[in-house]
Amino acid sequence: MYFRRWVAMALLVFGGVLLVSGDAPAKLTRDDAQKLKSPVPNSKKSIARGRVIFMQNCTSCHGENGKAEGSLIADATDLTSPALYKSGTSEGEIFHSIRDGAGDQMPAFKSQLDSETDIWNLVNFIRTLWPESMRPPVQADN
Repeated sequence: MYFRRWVAMALLVFGGVLLVSGDAPAKLTRDDAQKLKSPVPNSKKSIARGRVIFMQNCTSCHGENGKAEGSLIADATDLTSPALYKSGTSEGEIFHSIRDGAGDQMPAFKSQLDSETDIWNLVNFIRTLWPESMRPPVQADN
């Protein structure tokens, strides 16, 4: 168990060294996160970009299908089940969890992703993993 956590953290730290990003603003409070609205439309283009980011950064813990089966992290969230999200399911709360981290296991990705736009694209993709009746509508690409 400790070895798996050590390997996961080593991968995250090593990966973070290789990626470049700009300065991220200060952490959000959960209340602020709940009010936050995405500036990135929930479009097919955004979802496709979010899927690429997910495959590059998230599958080691959440799996390719988002179900966290066989994860290196024992209590990684099953992203297909919003009821299991401990840090909230609004677009701002998901953004906050990705950018600033959540709990003891989910690290902050603000320094590992190229931009906040990419975090919003990732939020849009993650919500496509939800049951169809819960997914937000997809807007037409411009």
